[in-house]
Amino acid sequence: MKLSIIIPCYNEKATIREIVQAVRAAPVAEKEIIIVDDCSTDGTREILRSEIVPLVDRVIFHETNAGKGAAFRNGLKEATGDIIIVQDADLEYDPREYPIIMEPIIQGKADVVYGSRFMGGHPHRVLFFWHYVGNKFLTLLSNMFTDLNLTDMETGYKAFRREIIKALTIEENRFGFEPEITAKLAKTGCRVYEVGISYHGRSYAEGKKIGWRDGFHAIYCILKYNLLR
Repeated sequence: MKLSIIIPCYNEKATIREIVQAVRAAPVAEKEIIIVDDCSTDGTREILRSEIVPLVDRVIFHETNAGKGAAFRNGLKEATGDIIIVQDADLEYDPREYPIIMEPIIQGKADVVYGSRFMGGHPHRVLFFWHYVGNKFLTLLSNMFTDLNLTDMETGYKAFRREIIKALTIEENRFGFEPEITAKLAKTGCRVYEVGISYHGRSYAEGKKIGWRDGFHAIYCILKYNLLR
């Protein structure tokens, strides 16, 4: 099966070369790499134009900063793979684990696979206690409305059969697209699996971007897309 990897990217000049190299080396026979630069201002765009464009299938440049959800939405329009996965442009998630995430779909068991950071069995960098509590709370709240039993709704590693994700209308521009997608997938009745993955989280000093305001907006999105749509 062909895998499309969508890489939303914003101000990642320190890691963009390494993540592209890792994605290109990922143990998947047929893959398509699509990078969406969300109007980076730190020199990432120049690296993409001068070094990365020849190494990937497509680079899309946003002229204004719109958010990760908007970047994923625009990358999705170009994706042609049988399976589509989101890959952050930092080094928190390991592309060598694509086969683990793809396997339930390849076996015909799943339509969507969430890579859980909390299922155990893989290395997990120890960082922020309150981020962990926030993630657990958002996952619990989401599960209460979707009636799914996910352990990590906010994970950055989600893989989809193309027909499933392209049938959804993604409205959120920022990190709210995670609970939005989860709510909309649950309403379709599709088969959702989770697999354990490693997680090499980074600190704010290392470039982490999500903050407490995104957590509050995620609560709003959980209520909005489960109750009002």
